[in-house]
This record gives sequence, structure tokens and C-alpha cells, in this order.
Amino acid sequence: MDAVLDELISRVQAAADARRPLRIRAGGTKDFYGNAPRGDLLDPRVWSGIESHEPSELVITVRAGTPLREVEDALAATNQMLAFEPPHFGEAATIGGCVAAGLSGPRRNSAGYTHGGVRDSVLGARLLDGRGRLLRFGGTVIKNVAGYDVSRVLAGSLGMLGVIIDVSLKVLPRPATEATLRFDLDEAQALHQLNQWGGRPLPISASCWRDGQLWLRLSGSQAAVSQAAQSLCQEGRGGDCLDATEVISFWRDLREQNAGWFAGATALWRVSVPTTAEPLDLGDQCIEWGGALRWVRTSMPATTIRERARVLGGHATLFRGEDRSQGVFTPLAAPLAAIHQRLKEEFDPARIFNPGRMYEGL
Repeated sequence: MDAVLDELISRVQAAADARRPLRIRAGGTKDFYGNAPRGDLLDPRVWSGIESHEPSELVITVRAGTPLREVEDALAATNQMLAFEPPHFGEAATIGGCVAAGLSGPRRNSAGYTHGGVRDSVLGARLLDGRGRLLRFGGTVIKNVAGYDVSRVLAGSLGMLGVIIDVSLKVLPRPATEATLRFDLDEAQALHQLNQWGGRPLPISASCWRDGQLWLRLSGSQAAVSQAAQSLCQEGRGGDCLDATEVISFWRDLREQNAGWFAGATALWRVSVPTTAEPLDLGDQCIEWGGALRWVRTSMPATTIRERARVLGGHATLFRGEDRSQGVFTPLAAPLAAIHQRLKEEFDPARIFNPGRMYEGL
């Protein structure tokens, strides 16, 4: 076994024996997300590199400490990409942090069964658990589904189950062409159009509504994109086809939350609801994923925001904000809390990994 892995295993075993918390942290680009990290630093960037990339199999296997940018560059060299378009939030982002945070970008709600979120792309993973064991789940080919659900649990776990050692991800070819349309629509009109269009075989790869404008990205073959753009402009009360240079920066800034709308001290909430949900009426909004993801800037109490999300069939997360006294994530119902506790007990019985990062007591 590699000496680097031996050292990581020794550190975990020593921490478990002493019941001393470990803070799993690589580049720290997502330190703002979740409850405040605590414990002795364990930096997985010492375990870095692309282990294998099979372009014909649409699979890449990467060590967790590998920079996310390095992975994306390697895929781009073969005209491929990560389907979920992950945010970086800084140049130091790693693939392990990407999976552990479980955050997806604008392409998350693309048309087609091949797209989806982070966990939809995870084929397999290797985990260093709280007993110092190296556990392998899933596989390295798309057709191999053994242990698939266990490896998916790591997506969005915020390092609370163990140290991700390496991960195998499904990748996709880059689209042949893309176009972005912009429509002048109010919120209700935009949601109506998005739900209508979402039920049709259109090559929609991203959407964003804010400040009375709906932006729609189309991706696919030249013929499919051109035909869809023409049809949508006729149905969407006009519509402008935007300059390619302008839209590259628009979608990048949306993904990285560099756009001016995301700036400011007011709390930023991430509200997930069904696409058909009515307007939230909670504050200033930016709406993505065909209406399923609604970013809200508001000073309303957490209880008000979460109750509104619950009524609409969703949940709300405090994404950015100083006051975390009401919890960052929606409190779990008793059955779900019991599942979380059982998972934690199985993978991290000494409770050393990222304690309280998601919920207190875990």
C-alpha cells in the first residue's frame, strides 16, 4: 500500500482511539457551506492524480485530492465533461470536495436521462472509514451497479462518513453546439413556460430567471439547437439569441455565484421545490433548474422560509449567512434522523469526522 495512504490510515486510527475530531478539508473553497467545521485538520490533497480515464467507456477514476480544474482539463482534451457542471468557488477546489459537497451547477436539470446531479454521476468510490478501513463501493463502468447506492451516499455527505480516497465518475461528450435565448417574462410567466417546455423533447441544458428576464441555454447538435431556438422564440413572446462570448461569462458567473445578484450581506437561501410550485413570495430571487432551485435573498426568519418551502413540497438550506443558530439544513424527520444515525454509527462509530458539519450529534 502507498505510504501516503498508510499515513492517512494511521492518523484516522489515532484520532479514533483518542476520540479526537478530524476536520477533513482540502482547498477550503466550500468552508462557508454547512455548519462551521471543527477538529484537527486532515488534508486529503496529499492523495492526488487521475488514476484512469477511459474516453470510450465514459468513465474517469480520480484520487480525491486532485484539483477539480485538472479533472475538467483532462476531460476537455478528449471533448468530454462532467455532466453536473460543478461549481468551484475557488481555484483550490478538489474532486473529493466536489463530491462531498454534492453541489451541481446550471446543467443539473438538463433534458435527457444522462444528466443529473453529482450522485447520479458517481459509479463507485473508495472510502477510509472511522475504523481505519479502506472500503470500496460500486464499480468503474456504467453497467456495473454493485454497491451503487452506497457510493452515492457519499455525494453531499460533507465528509461526515469518512475520507473519500478516490471516486469513479460517469462523464459525457461535450455538446456539438450551444445557444442561449433571453425572454422578458415575469416570474409567473417564466415558471409557466419552463414547465411547458420541460415536458417536451427540447435540448434545454440550463435556465435562469431573475429581474424579469428568463435565460435559456440549448445544447446539442446544430440542427436540434437551431430548430428548438426558432420554435421557442415563437412561443416565448419573442426572445433574443445572445452573443456567444457574453453567455459564456453569464453561465460561468451563475455557476460560481460571481454575478452581482449573489453579492451582499443578506442571507442567501437555497430552496428546493417541485418545478410546478407557485412563486415563493419570500424575497428577491434567482431561479434555476426549470423552477426546481430557487435562490432567495431575505432577512425573514428561518422558520418562515422553511415552512413556506414545506408547504410547497420542498425544503430550504441556509447557503450563505452569518446566523446559523436555527441550523443550516432543514431539521430531519424522525425516520430520516434514525437513518443518519445508523449510517454514522456504521462508518464512524467514534464520531471523529467533521462533527456537527451537517447536524449536531452526527
